Amino acid sequence: MSKPEPARYRTTNWKSYNDALKRRGSLLVWLDRDVDWLAPKAGKPGRPPVFSDAAIQFCLMIKVLFGLPLRQTTGMVASILKMAGLDWPVPDFSTLSRRQKTIAVQLSSRRAPGPLDLLVDSTGIKFLGDGEWLARKHGTHRRRQYRKVHLAMDTATGDIRAVEFTSSCAGDSPVLPDLLDQIPKDEDIGTVTGDGAFDTRRCHSAILARGGTGIIPIRRNGRLWKEDCPAALARNDILRATRRLGRTIWKRWSGYHVRSRVEARMRNLKSFGERIASRDPDRQTAEIHIRVALMNRFNALGTAEIERVA
Repeated sequence: MSKPEPARYRTTNWKSYNDALKRRGSLLVWLDRDVDWLAPKAGKPGRPPVFSDAAIQFCLMIKVLFGLPLRQTTGMVASILKMAGLDWPVPDFSTLSRRQKTIAVQLSSRRAPGPLDLLVDSTGIKFLGDGEWLARKHGTHRRRQYRKVHLAMDTATGDIRAVEFTSSCAGDSPVLPDLLDQIPKDEDIGTVTGDGAFDTRRCHSAILARGGTGIIPIRRNGRLWKEDCPAALARNDILRATRRLGRTIWKRWSGYHVRSRVEARMRNLKSFGERIASRDPDRQTAEIHIRVALMNRFNALGTAEIERVA
């Protein structure tokens, strides 16, 4: 039996996508002249902060984007402000380090018309330990440690809508309700697509509570649940459809394979580095959120539109 030919695809917006890739390399595309660089007076006792959260986030985005230490970050930010003709002050490295622990990173995202279709997945990222070459040569070091990043991506726009940063021992299913809680209550959720790790009562219940439909494959040894709640009914419907159609056909029919797009976003996350630089958990969380903010910013400049031709 001959092997079927692989599918062929083509990009339909080469010109705009090419311009977007050029803009991603611009230093000034990240700078908004109308931003409130200095923090407003809060009217509270004590010394007020000098720089706004937007200024601190801009500096940290430059740090993560170019993989710079804090002192070099202040120098690059100063040069960018000088090229832009702005005489704004630049926070020193100790201010950036202190504010990184408490900053609430703002994630910009676009909203497509219609219900929100989410793709969820997680990956591990290293924050301590030897490099890959030393690990291969001398074995895994006892100090190698990881954290897990959980993402929820909008299928229509490709933006990351929710992110959670947990310890390496945390499972995927307990985090899904927290990801869905980050979606505004006034935004309808259509589908939530995840792998078999989300095949739990907690996940199905959280999805139904937001009015969505779960596209979650059942484990190969899965059995029917006792139908004592709406989550069990929804899950059993998936199991019956899988038994009737087969796992392969069910995945194609349900659109499960689109989940590969969030796996590609995981690779984008690690393109900023296989290891996060911070050691403190709060600073690590801020660094991951900064990476996600950069990814959404890159995505807003333009993405490739691909269609299948054969």
